[in-house]
Amino acid sequence: MSTFNFEDHPHRRYNPLTGEWLLVSPHRAKRPWQGQTEKNEEEKRPSYDPGDYLGPGNTRVGGHQNPDYKDTFVFTNDFAALMKDVPEGGFEKGLLKASSERGICKVVCFSPRLDITLPEMEVEDIRKVVDLWSEQFEELSKVDYINYVQIFENKGQMMGCSNPHPHGQIWAQKDIPNEPMKESIQQLKYFKEHGRSLLSDYLAQEMEEKVRIIAENDHFVVLSPFWAVWPFETMIISKRHFQNILQMTEEEKDAYAEMLKIITTKYDNIFETSFPYSAGIHQSPTDGEAHEEWHFHMHFYPPLLRSATVKKFMVGYEMLGMPQRDITPETSAERIRSMSDVHYKAGK
Repeated sequence: MSTFNFEDHPHRRYNPLTGEWLLVSPHRAKRPWQGQTEKNEEEKRPSYDPGDYLGPGNTRVGGHQNPDYKDTFVFTNDFAALMKDVPEGGFEKGLLKASSERGICKVVCFSPRLDITLPEMEVEDIRKVVDLWSEQFEELSKVDYINYVQIFENKGQMMGCSNPHPHGQIWAQKDIPNEPMKESIQQLKYFKEHGRSLLSDYLAQEMEEKVRIIAENDHFVVLSPFWAVWPFETMIISKRHFQNILQMTEEEKDAYAEMLKIITTKYDNIFETSFPYSAGIHQSPTDGEAHEEWHFHMHFYPPLLRSATVKKFMVGYEMLGMPQRDITPETSAERIRSMSDVHYKAGK
């Protein structure tokens, strides 16, 4: 039998942030593709459309009129998944258990323009988005029943985005959601054992090996995590150990905006398409505890696999057994790293 290596042989990888394993099958990347392909709906949009319900000055479906905003704009979601005024209640009978949940859902418009996305915005305009995220995190964290604030973006119809206007969302709620809870447990365990943050030590190892690093500046690193599940999955990790966006310095906010610009631009350049993804910030809960174990980071989960029209699906074994991927993080990191930092449309 030949010598084992990560690029040819199936193996498992451990995710220390969640305590879970995944299966990597790199040899499968060589198989021909005869599965489903998605329609590539690369379309030209005007900078303004009176029918765009997120546009400045336009009327939303619920009847509210947007202000004539010039950069960013935030409002409470007209069709929120969570509600402020929910009475305390629940049900428990044997294995059947349920409880009421309160929360606040916001929509964050990144720009008044309909025809651009984050990678097409200037860094200084992305910085305004970062500032708005920070303001909203601070405001929502002060609500007495809010214990976690999830900032995220679904980009593209493939990820279920219902409006093409560049925007993200913020869901703040009473209970800590599943994924941040897993990361809380794992980070706290590591911090108690080592007196350092899990991601500080992980990042130090990645910086030494270099193979999965995609980009970095003085304050942040973009990498494809060793345990990545999605084909071009990445993380932005702060070099300094801090817990949440309110603890960023002005220089770190600038650097963070720069990293957002770089990784989203590289994504679009891979297949010369507006690259879909779900992305979100993971940071400390807002339950009044210090949470020294938490280390600020952001996840990007993009579904494209081989082209702008071939999507990765989570099915079969991945739903019933464990997550599985074909392209190794090392291969995808090299692919993303090689992409230009200049958006492909700028050259046309």
